[in-house]
Amino acid sequence: MADKKHKFEKELVVKSSTDNLSSIRDFIRNLADNAEISSETTGKIILAVDEACTNVVKHAYKYSPEGEIKIKVKVAGNKFTITIIDEGAYFNPEQVPEPDIKEYHKQRRVGGLGMFLMKKLMDEVTYTSLPKRKNQVVMVKYF
Repeated sequence: MADKKHKFEKELVVKSSTDNLSSIRDFIRNLADNAEISSETTGKIILAVDEACTNVVKHAYKYSPEGEIKIKVKVAGNKFTITIIDEGAYFNPEQVPEPDIKEYHKQRRVGGLGMFLMKKLMDEVTYTSLPKRKNQVVMVKYF
């Protein structure tokens, strides 16, 4: 399992376009493979990162492809940490209510579950506003 050889940091910077989501997923998959994380856990991490980056494209940058999304991955021991930084519109996660999944399903709604999924799939999810109008989400998965 995880030992000293599973310690590294990598970074990817992409423009804020949904076209880049597949590159982000590949980046995360390759690093999870390098850390020897199970395919099930890797799938959860990829889905959470995909949701977070989709939210950045849709909400922070309002689909403008001019913004940048910086994804940093740090692996140390059994901890896989993903940090996503953008300079888009401010986001307050406290304003996102916990969804009523039964009601959501009954209404056949689509979308709007990103925050909920991220919190369910990852062990830790933290939002922070950084200086110079930057948003940061840090997600941790233990493996």
